[in-house]
Amino acid sequence: MTIIKAIKPIKRVLIANRGEIAVRIIRACRELDILPIAVYSEADAGALHVRMASASVAIGGAPPKESYLNSDRIIEAALKTKCDALHPGYGFLSENADFAQAVQAAGLTFIGPAAAAIRAMGVKTEALALMRAAGVPTVPGYAGGNAESDYVQAAQHIGYPVLIKAAAGGGGKGMRVVRAESDLRDSLAAAQREAVNAFGDAAVFLEKYIEGARHIEFQVFGDQHGALVHLFERDCSIQRRHQKIIEESPSPLLDPDLRARMGQAAIAAARAVDYVNAGTVEFIVDATHNFYFLEMNTRLQVEHPVTEWVTGLDLVKLQFRVAMGEALPFTQADVTQRDHAIECRIYAEDPANDFMPSIGTLDTVIAPSGPGIRVDSGIESGDAVTIYYDPMIAKLSVYGTDREDARARMRQALAAYQLRGVTTNRDFLRAVIDHPAFARGEATTSFIAQYMADWQAPAESQSNDQAPLMRETPATLNAVADPWARADGFRIGGGVTYAIGTRQGGSTRRDARQTENALMAAMPGQVMGVLVAEGEAVTRGQTLILLEAMKMEIRISAPHDGHIAKVHCAVGQIVTRGQTLIELRAE
Repeated sequence: MTIIKAIKPIKRVLIANRGEIAVRIIRACRELDILPIAVYSEADAGALHVRMASASVAIGGAPPKESYLNSDRIIEAALKTKCDALHPGYGFLSENADFAQAVQAAGLTFIGPAAAAIRAMGVKTEALALMRAAGVPTVPGYAGGNAESDYVQAAQHIGYPVLIKAAAGGGGKGMRVVRAESDLRDSLAAAQREAVNAFGDAAVFLEKYIEGARHIEFQVFGDQHGALVHLFERDCSIQRRHQKIIEESPSPLLDPDLRARMGQAAIAAARAVDYVNAGTVEFIVDATHNFYFLEMNTRLQVEHPVTEWVTGLDLVKLQFRVAMGEALPFTQADVTQRDHAIECRIYAEDPANDFMPSIGTLDTVIAPSGPGIRVDSGIESGDAVTIYYDPMIAKLSVYGTDREDARARMRQALAAYQLRGVTTNRDFLRAVIDHPAFARGEATTSFIAQYMADWQAPAESQSNDQAPLMRETPATLNAVADPWARADGFRIGGGVTYAIGTRQGGSTRRDARQTENALMAAMPGQVMGVLVAEGEAVTRGQTLILLEAMKMEIRISAPHDGHIAKVHCAVGQIVTRGQTLIELRAE
């Protein structure tokens, strides 16, 4: 690899993101004596990251496509404020190769990998081909791109169950598990719709679905002088809709031999694209400890605090130093994995209602504190969770002398976390941490489906004390013509079906918002499809309406056989929570 001369120090950086990651980067900048400049949308004018920054620039309307996804305005803001560099955070434009290239073309340092590496790993089918060439194990699959009949034939060859995945995306969007050929066509169409909405690309491919798997990722770091190391693993197997909610390190699964082999594979994957700066190589591990490459995230990860706890390294500071041309100050042999760390993602969502996102104002936020406890958040008391962005409130991470010590500390920290005003997943996380299978270190990606499908919030749930499922207020539902016309970094995979549907875990349930003959919107959203006409006969379970809410597809289905008496909505229409969409007449 060509040696790159050190560039001039970074004195002023634009943070092209929002929320907790913007706050995290600002804090690192303060310690490095770098001036942090924030950007903000109309919805974020009073946000914590704006209040903390040295200066801030308004970049557009609340919908991300008008602000945080508007690359021209972001680069213009960086130049206007005389920044040396730009940090993309994660989500939004962080893995957009064209954006990284445009940042560099504008004379700014991009705090991340080269555009070529982002591009190489950005299209999953191409990344898989690169990995096979590099000798990294990959899951059997089909690259896609042809007629529907080719997918059917490929799935037969691979063997069910198969996993449909978006070629241009990740994080659960455009992803469907298909267990039978009879479900393939509908699942294929749904995955393609989600892929278009999230990534602007309908391309999907197939992989063999690994049952009872562990999701384990390795943090990698490279400098501009050819050094490349891994910083050990994070076990991310606790997931809902293919999105992580609990992460830990070390993994309870890995022994020294498997850890070493996976670490070597992660290095090989990163070296195949001459990787520089922070990145993560994700693997799936089957029941017999065979591991397979899933994807590479060419950015800082949400769960980076876990790695910081167990290695003692500050990954954000390291990102800046590598971007300035400094060599990594350690070799692989110098990096050690010590004790144990666990992270829980605190979301404004209702786990008892298919993890539907919540909207409202957090009247009270009192975070836990103490030795071995860390809270990364972009929200304080009085701040709002809006319809525009990811509903993650905070990342709560803890550190202990061993796994049981860390688990006990997490239990205490969750119990002490006071969050009032919106429904959160705090009590669900407590139940997971307390579950015997988690305590034994046996959790797989099927954990929630296997053990938590029928979970209900306890009556004394602190997070539900003062709030309904979602509270619509002028602050959260302000006058924006098309709040759902967006394509941001919110990644909550899979669809939810109402009124008769399959919850994650396989249990069939009815939404509290439906009646036998009037089907209503469970939350504000945009109508993406009206699949029936007035007078049409329908059967129980048939999908009638497709909604999109916070980038999640919601399928409204018939609770019984009947005829469509009245359709109250049209494609493109914005609907509110509780609004009647369909009137159904029973047979």
